[in-house]
Amino acid sequence: MKTLPYGKQLVDTDDIEAVAAQLGDDWLTQGPMVAKFEAALCEITGAKYAVAVSSGTAALHLACLAAGVGANDVGITSTLTFVASANCIRYCGARPHMVDVEPDTALISIPALEAAVKAQRPRVIIPVDFSGAVADLVAIERIARSVGAIVIEDAAHSLGAEYLHGGATYRAASCAHTQMAILSFHPVKHLTTGEGGAITTNDGALYAKLMTLRSHGITRDPAKLTRNDGPWYQEQQSLGYNYRITDLQCALGVSQAKKFPRFLARRREIAAMYDAGFAKLERIAPLRVRDGVTSAYHLYVIRFLDGADKRKAAYLALREGGILPQVHYVPVHLHPDYAPFVAGQAFPGADAYYAGCLSIPMYPALTDADVKRVIDAVGEIASK
Repeated sequence: MKTLPYGKQLVDTDDIEAVAAQLGDDWLTQGPMVAKFEAALCEITGAKYAVAVSSGTAALHLACLAAGVGANDVGITSTLTFVASANCIRYCGARPHMVDVEPDTALISIPALEAAVKAQRPRVIIPVDFSGAVADLVAIERIARSVGAIVIEDAAHSLGAEYLHGGATYRAASCAHTQMAILSFHPVKHLTTGEGGAITTNDGALYAKLMTLRSHGITRDPAKLTRNDGPWYQEQQSLGYNYRITDLQCALGVSQAKKFPRFLARRREIAAMYDAGFAKLERIAPLRVRDGVTSAYHLYVIRFLDGADKRKAAYLALREGGILPQVHYVPVHLHPDYAPFVAGQAFPGADAYYAGCLSIPMYPALTDADVKRVIDAVGEIASK
């Protein structure tokens, strides 16, 4: 019986040919294919600039550095996320402050965020788009402005998602209501470069900072040099990192980006089939998508409303049948390394979500028969 993981890349012959062709090119890294991939990301998101990097975590780190996050600063993010969303604040020497989520959307709670911002006065706020749905960026922008904080949208889950505001439609990572956004191209994401990430922005000054920080903090720009010994001359003017992505990876990314509309449409078709298949099940509920949001469905999450015991039994039963679900995520506040940062805080929304959440297979290569198999398996578990 075919194994169905919760997520999986879809790499076709044309993707393989694109990478093979790049192997025969003069450029394997730091070449023109990187810029082509960045242009494709701008077209998908609507942002003015994109800076491709080696991972989503690298993107988060560089975005925080470009935002000026440092010692004595506070950064706020959701406790319901992969730890990189919080770790990037610590990488800069700042203190992370975790905020609770809505249990039925897994998105950051706006009342909880408002209270935290008032008390903590953060340098940066990192709202996390979850499962493919966009956080309430309009409200978050308003809250951030009250204390002069920079907003970095963690859009690792939401490439292709949309949200409505004031009669207009905005895209995830467009930076219409944020200063920056980050993306991830891990194999389970909407398009893949193997590993990889990107930062998008509409701010030219931030873009220039990000481009320099991506490559050791070194510049060759004659207008920025403190001296110029000749055309070979370069200067490290800030402490940057080697977070560069290769032309090989970007060749794959460019090829994948051409198929992105098809990938996105298929994810939404699968989600609609799941919605219909689970509509009559009692005590099992899909994750709610906020009004005005069109999800990109990086994940499809079901919630066992009776809690952790039922979720664990379902997890084990599905695996026995060759269906490999996952739990997204162990909340940050439950990790021992974060105990000093969350002492005295309570996270009832995240705890309630975590107790019953289960991510079931969601990727474009799933056939209709695969989807029916998952629906039937979940239905059989629910009946017991």
